Amino acid sequence: MDETPLVHGELILDQTCISEKDMIHELQLKGFGEIEKKNLFLKSFETLYLLYSKRLILKKNKKQIDFDIFMSVCQKTDSEILTKFLVYRDLRNRGYVVKDGFGFGSDFRVYERGHYGEKGAKFLIFGFNEGQQEKMGNLQKKIEEITQMGKEPIIAVIERRGEIIYYKINKMDFYKNKSRFEEPFDP
Repeated sequence: MDETPLVHGELILDQTCISEKDMIHELQLKGFGEIEKKNLFLKSFETLYLLYSKRLILKKNKKQIDFDIFMSVCQKTDSEILTKFLVYRDLRNRGYVVKDGFGFGSDFRVYERGHYGEKGAKFLIFGFNEGQQEKMGNLQKKIEEITQMGKEPIIAVIERRGEIIYYKINKMDFYKNKSRFEEPFDP
């Protein structure tokens, strides 16, 4: 991240707008934001990451907005923003290019290192806080759809201490193992 230059952005509604051409190109090469009308717009978790790493000076009406202020603004509209930020920061720090998820309830698309812009995303990440509940049927349906697309579903669990553990998910058919359970149990 040290190689990302200091960026100046303007907060427009709930998105950060980067209008300086050199910065747009630099950030776009690193997988940040989306181009819209010759400007680069950052998602809230991208803005938080750049503020956290002190690579972004964010202003709204000439007033500077820091990480804490922006986090509290985001939490009013997105109760999961802290989870998203923590997972995003961890993946970025590990050298991955991370983009917003596209459906299936996934939080992020993650590209293999060195393949951003060449290949599609390899992983779809679901962020969960430790103790958060998810219905197995919902998760199973998402996993089937994702694997049919050739992507790998990953669950990122944030422990109470803030550590993130990643679990690769595979489809499993429990009914195929039924015959083993019908055999008599002999200890």
